[in-house]
Amino acid sequence: MEKKKTYVEELDRGLYDIKNEDKFSYKVSSGLTEKIVLDISREKNDPEWMKEFRLKSLETYNKTPMPTWGPSLDELDMDNIVTYVRPDTEMKGNWKEVPDEIKDTFERLGIPQAERESLAGVGAQYDSEVVYHSIKEDLVKQGVVYTDMETALREHGDMVKEYFMKLVPPSDHKFVALHGAVWSGGSFVYVPPGVNVDIPLQSYFRLNSPGAGQFEHTLIIVDKGAKLHFIEGCSAPKYNVTNLHAGCVELYVKEGATLRYSTIENWSKNMLNLNTKRALVEKDGKIEWVSGSFGSKISMLYPMSVLKGERAKAEFTGITFAAAGQHLDTGAKVVHAAPYTSSAISTRSISKGGGVAVYRGSVKVASNAHHCKSTVSCESLMLDDISRSDTLPTMDILNDEVDIGHEAKIGRISDDAIFYIMSRGISEEEAKAMIVRGFAEPIAKELPLEYAVEMNNLINIELEGSIG
Repeated sequence: MEKKKTYVEELDRGLYDIKNEDKFSYKVSSGLTEKIVLDISREKNDPEWMKEFRLKSLETYNKTPMPTWGPSLDELDMDNIVTYVRPDTEMKGNWKEVPDEIKDTFERLGIPQAERESLAGVGAQYDSEVVYHSIKEDLVKQGVVYTDMETALREHGDMVKEYFMKLVPPSDHKFVALHGAVWSGGSFVYVPPGVNVDIPLQSYFRLNSPGAGQFEHTLIIVDKGAKLHFIEGCSAPKYNVTNLHAGCVELYVKEGATLRYSTIENWSKNMLNLNTKRALVEKDGKIEWVSGSFGSKISMLYPMSVLKGERAKAEFTGITFAAAGQHLDTGAKVVHAAPYTSSAISTRSISKGGGVAVYRGSVKVASNAHHCKSTVSCESLMLDDISRSDTLPTMDILNDEVDIGHEAKIGRISDDAIFYIMSRGISEEEAKAMIVRGFAEPIAKELPLEYAVEMNNLINIELEGSIG
């Protein structure tokens, strides 16, 4: 039997690495110019305000310097990135009408099966546009809106204009400004007051085109007393050129509402993942983040919760797996902007083969936010002596009447633990895999079932590269 290769970059990631022919009905030139931004705006039939928004965002992008902290982004050359690729199909509401090769990709990823078995609505984006969207009729009757952003611009323009990039303005950082200029695709959700969407909605983003960027925008508004679980999945095949992902997620959790936002990001290792996610939580509201970061060569991702109203709550549960050639700089941010607010951040990171996993987090307590509580727990597992794991927490506390705690642990797999498991007749490879899966289990149990299975599969794929 042929010995498995030891380089993760060369591992076959199975269905995730299956490439389709790069077919498209329209593609802009590579680079980032005013003409390209106007071309995208024209192709998408933007209203005038959105066209102006794009142009102002481009101005902001050109004036804003690159980040001077975190992983190096020297290999990103916007002159070689294609910012808009429209697939060779229109959006369909019937799965059978989606072109076969696109449909086959999503079938292999399990999206239609998940929709049939456990989802209330699905959106599937391929390159720069959503190619399929559906929502169960009983939710429509309750007033729930779940559609792609382009349809939302046409049919719910006033609401989009009120909220779009107000929580994450283009002035925030360079890649948010880039997003504001060239965004395309994504999801819009509105849940009316008091409505409980008891089955999750899911959007899946697949980038197929080599050398392209994906810039989807997700805007979710969960109104007073309503409840929603939204699942986001991402993947891309491996290419020998740099791909870029700079999406944006804005979540508005109104008074007494609850939103759970689950993500597994499984980009390929030629991807730069520079995503921005933020939630604004009002009085008695709650945001729950569940996040898994596996793919990409570089990630810079720090979902933020702004606790605006009294007794607002935020929970963040995340796992990161950095293998050879990966620098994953991830974490979470919380702003306690009101009294009696609470937050809990729990992260686990795994690094191997020289991979770098960094937790970078921030907890800020405003001067008026008395009697708030925050706990931060970071655990890191290194599988060898060439990998790296860092914990960089920041605490900015402007009020004395608070309860704040932070703990961090960094360790390696114990030789004694491996020996003990092997003494029960289990191979060294499986012993290591069992320890890693056990370490990840508190995160896996928070994920929807099919995503927990996917996460375990990804762990197995990554571990294959370090053994033998």
